[in-house]
Amino acid sequence: MLTPRRAAVPATGRPESVVLPNSKSDHHQTVVKRVSRKHDDEAHGGAWKVAFADFCLALLCLFLVLWLLASRETESMQQMLKSTGATMLGEGSGNSNAVAAGMKGSLIDRHPVPARETEIRAGNADRAEDPEAVKHYESPAEFRDLARLIERVSAEEGLTGNLQTAVTPQGLRLMLHDTDARGMFERGSAVPSTRFRALLRKLGAVFARVDNQMLIIGHTDAAPYSDKGPAAFSNSGLSSHRAMSARFHLLEGGMAEGHVLQVSGMADGAPLNVQDPHAAVNRRIELMVLTSRQSAAMATMFGAPRQTVPVAEGLSAETPEAMRELRKVMQPAAAN
Repeated sequence: MLTPRRAAVPATGRPESVVLPNSKSDHHQTVVKRVSRKHDDEAHGGAWKVAFADFCLALLCLFLVLWLLASRETESMQQMLKSTGATMLGEGSGNSNAVAAGMKGSLIDRHPVPARETEIRAGNADRAEDPEAVKHYESPAEFRDLARLIERVSAEEGLTGNLQTAVTPQGLRLMLHDTDARGMFERGSAVPSTRFRALLRKLGAVFARVDNQMLIIGHTDAAPYSDKGPAAFSNSGLSSHRAMSARFHLLEGGMAEGHVLQVSGMADGAPLNVQDPHAAVNRRIELMVLTSRQSAAMATMFGAPRQTVPVAEGLSAETPEAMRELRKVMQPAAAN
């Protein structure tokens, strides 16, 4: 029996039918069909490469989205810390801000903002050389003039509806509050809006020529945080951070640091709208421009008395020893 000859396979690799002659009979021919496996390899063996490429692309997109989210969160945190005068942890200097370090000390910075220290000193020197540039306000008429000036500045920034002023026996009370249409800060954040930031810096330039001391008080509405733990962030912390943020931008505007007597947060403890504790007007920053008498009274309240206050003959409330002597005097009287 003769073995059929192997036919040449065309270069195309396609299945070919080859007819070989049969030596026994010219009427019977042997047909040899060669089937190429090349297309089967492409159909099955190459599919995993396409799937793997799709998987790698999806994974890359996931990493890209996560990176963008992390970058946005970091940028927001940097902006918030910058607005309060703090810095990120380990930002090249090895120091941490007081808030992130666990509030080990006072949140009120005792030094000018580093980036503005030279400008603030220069501005203070200019005001010292020009006594007419700085004015002290005492009378209600003078405070009303200051209120009208601040109202004009607020109107320039389109925030007339967000400002209320009131002349009180303690001084001029300025209330910069939210409305239903516009907020002073991003909700739940100490980052001020663009307009409010511009207004604070313009007010800083106004207060640079005001010799009175002032209070900066932050307020929130009564909406609570979900976490109630003792170490959780609360409205007290938020109101304090917002007050510090306002102080920072006022200093950026040129206000002298020594004019700020106190910065604090009252959370939702003093709402303007008592009937609706969640009202927008309750979320506000208050600037209280004090009279000389009120600022002296507050300094005396938290510091050493500036003058002796007699409480009995030969005794005063100036020292703890005086209180012990007072108890000795009062005890025989109580026994009788």
